[in-house]
Amino acid sequence: MAAQEEPRKVMPKYVKFAFGGLAGMGATCFVQPLDLVKNRMQLSGAGGKAKEYKTSFHAFRGILKNEGIVGMYSGLSAGLLRQATYTTTRLGIYTWLFENFSGADGKPPGFFVKAGLGMAAGVAGAFVGTPAEVALIRMTADGRLPLAERRNYKSVFDALFRITKEEGVLTLWRGAIPTMGRAMVVNAAQLASYSQAKQILLDTGYFHDNILCHFVSSMISGLVTTAASMPVDIAKTRIQNMKMIDGKPEYRGAGDVLLKVVRNEGFFALWKGFTPYYARLGPHTVLTFIILEQMNTLYKEMVLGDFSGKSSL
Repeated sequence: MAAQEEPRKVMPKYVKFAFGGLAGMGATCFVQPLDLVKNRMQLSGAGGKAKEYKTSFHAFRGILKNEGIVGMYSGLSAGLLRQATYTTTRLGIYTWLFENFSGADGKPPGFFVKAGLGMAAGVAGAFVGTPAEVALIRMTADGRLPLAERRNYKSVFDALFRITKEEGVLTLWRGAIPTMGRAMVVNAAQLASYSQAKQILLDTGYFHDNILCHFVSSMISGLVTTAASMPVDIAKTRIQNMKMIDGKPEYRGAGDVLLKVVRNEGFFALWKGFTPYYARLGPHTVLTFIILEQMNTLYKEMVLGDFSGKSSL
């Protein structure tokens, strides 16, 4: 009688979620200054004010001159909490869905299925991460305001507490709809394009499943994601930072933001801050996926005893 095969060991779901969050948090430590510049560029010209910055370099130099090196990391605690909530959820769900939709022989799902999985994971992650996103936008925007108007949050937890106390708990989910819309675009583009780019590179025979392949796949994914998601991102950023004017909100919704930006600042203003956005998203995508892939590989080898080198993305 043939011996029964031992059931294949798999990575627990909680480990997948934890690795996703840790990978995002590690990447954020490197790219937070670029996120700050991107947010300032997107808010430049808002509220009918004159544009504060002509270029991303102008913004970077101005922030560094006026607020110092420490100012470049404004909102880092919020950025880390955002990754701990948003990225933990989206990458954990995507990895789990990816494995469930793969064939019995391990064949990955098709591109459009990957895009659908990315959208589902992104929506869930965005809803969970919106409070940290609101705090991040406000903390990175604070330095552009006159001293009398600054919110001066001490940390992300101080921001969350004060927003709840001063403006109500629902304000923590202000801009949740455009945030979730952005997440659908970002994750459909980022996760699907990363998986697809990686698959195509491996199929050429010139690449192996290693850091070089992960790096090239990530840079392709970052470029696709930047072009697709910037208009939704600028709508989200302005809604989450807006103030009441004569008792009325500055914008009625994401569509109103986009219309006003195009009318007042021009069509290509929808991609304002493209350079810092890609400079931030590209390395963040690269670092997130490289860190995630390395943690997955180490766990499979050291804990599961799986030396096949097969990735879960």
